[in-house]
Amino acid sequence: MIDGRGIPERVEASLRALYREVDRIAGSLHRIHEDRLRCRKGCADCCIDGITVFEVEARHILKHCSHLFGQHPAHPPGACAFLDPEGSCRIYPFRPYVCRTQGLPLSWIDEDQGPSPVEMRDICPLNDPGPPIVELPPDACWSIGPFEARLARLQMEMSGGTMGRIELRDLFEPDRPVSLSGGLPRRRREGGS
Repeated sequence: MIDGRGIPERVEASLRALYREVDRIAGSLHRIHEDRLRCRKGCADCCIDGITVFEVEARHILKHCSHLFGQHPAHPPGACAFLDPEGSCRIYPFRPYVCRTQGLPLSWIDEDQGPSPVEMRDICPLNDPGPPIVELPPDACWSIGPFEARLARLQMEMSGGTMGRIELRDLFEPDRPVSLSGGLPRRRREGGS
């Protein structure tokens, strides 16, 4: 159950520090891959419905962007609710972690592929032209895992142990009060993506 207290200042400060570090590393990767990346204002192919965030990030968005809910309708279904009619992000300075790394070459360890862990890689199809991502050095890819673990710890600290997630579109539900004191939407997810 979300109690509506908002986000504790210490947790929010840690979240802002995490975002600064993510932005610094992602910025370095953007510079490395600037010739292949097609990501720019108005490109919204990765900005789809169904993206979920931890409650700690949802509360951060609500705290800083609640003015949007009464002034602007959600983007039509299929794309992220926070896109404007031109496909630009209306919450860009306060966007969640997942949105800060979209488009970059990604790498992660998959332990379910057989007897030994396997490194997996992926990239947005729009950014695929260029050197094969399997040939990139490890430090030229965003490593999925370390920041997610830190974000999960912040979620656990804020919630007292609950790993609930919120769909971004759910922040626009009409029965959700605009202020943080009313809590978050009713469709909360436990675990999952």
